[in-house]
Amino acid sequence: MAEYYSSFEPQGTRWFLQRVTAAFLVVVLAFHFLLLHFVNHAAEITFAGTTARMSQVGYFATMVLFLVTATFHGVNGVYNALVNQGLEGTPETAVKWLLVVASVLLVVQGVRVAVAMTTLV
Repeated sequence: MAEYYSSFEPQGTRWFLQRVTAAFLVVVLAFHFLLLHFVNHAAEITFAGTTARMSQVGYFATMVLFLVTATFHGVNGVYNALVNQGLEGTPETAVKWLLVVASVLLVVQGVRVAVAMTTLV
């Protein structure tokens, strides 16, 4: 029988965070689809409506947390998939830091856009 291998340490921090972020993303993604695809249809989504939604503190905080959580979940998953495929040594370190930098840039730009879409600041 083939050996099972995973770069996630069972019960480790990254393993735990991957599962917590998955659960959070399922709930927030359902909220997103319900609100922006069923309650408001695509033709009804406007810049003014987006600004109004983003100007509510709870919605703004949820969307920023959604961005950070989705970024972590995706990058952590990609990194661990690459490690599981045998990435190690210098290439692993290079990929890890490339993903960290890309994640930080994505979150910074996403927060900049979120702030631009609100009247809270």
